[in-house]
Amino acid sequence: MNKLAAAVVLAFTNLSFVTATAEEIACRADRATFLGAAEPVIVPVEIADDPEERSRGLMFRKELASGSGMLFIYETPQPVSFWMRNTLIPLDMIFIDARGEVRHVHPMARPLDETSIPGAAKGDPSPDRLMVLEVAGGAAAQLGIRPGMVLAHPRLPQKIALARCD
Repeated sequence: MNKLAAAVVLAFTNLSFVTATAEEIACRADRATFLGAAEPVIVPVEIADDPEERSRGLMFRKELASGSGMLFIYETPQPVSFWMRNTLIPLDMIFIDARGEVRHVHPMARPLDETSIPGAAKGDPSPDRLMVLEVAGGAAAQLGIRPGMVLAHPRLPQKIALARCD
């Protein structure tokens, strides 16, 4: 069994995620690997990890390659919200905590809409997010990405990550 398959088995127990310690996952900075489905979901990503890149995001783009996205990474976990100002394509926003758990998915954000999109569902006791993945509108459902899944990525704090990278 390869490392990724072993990690998937270890990461999913009775619908609860546990830390993958026996086998760690081979991660790459240019892809987001989600665990918690029958097979890992891998999304090629561009990284936005400084204030200027995060501010611009996917604004002014007329298309986004199928199955790809932009991963916004913050210096520390914090409450976040997004909007669609100057964004020309519908997007799904996947909000991820510092452990790598998908906490909230906002589907089909409307192009050019300036309404604030919070990174936490109402009543979430821990609204801080370390990462946000934007993919084309409808792609999260198509790929099967949902709350409770776990992201394996080298930019997560590996000491607390639910799926550690090797």
